Amino acid sequence: MKPVNKLVKTVKEIRGKCPVFKVGDRIIFDEPKIVVDETDALCVHALEPMLSMRVALSRGTSFKELGLAKEEERDYIQCPDTGPPYTSGGTVVFEIRRELKR
Repeated sequence: MKPVNKLVKTVKEIRGKCPVFKVGDRIIFDEPKIVVDETDALCVHALEPMLSMRVALSRGTSFKELGLAKEEERDYIQCPDTGPPYTSGGTVVFEIRRELKR
């Protein structure tokens, strides 16, 4: 069995207005949990696009191999809030990378 890595999801960009996140905020996943005391903010919209791939990514499967990125070690995803003119919120772009457990 492959070792489990932490996954770090960092806010890289906000298009529109997000009532939850600011650029630089992080969500830390330590499979199967979210590390609340190391996480800056949580939003159900931000969790949705990552939940289906978190186990494979935490076990070391390549982002590129999964068809999620051009690079091997990081991925970029966004929350499903479309922002203006459709909602009053905004789309948040996240970078996901692995962090070795200590």
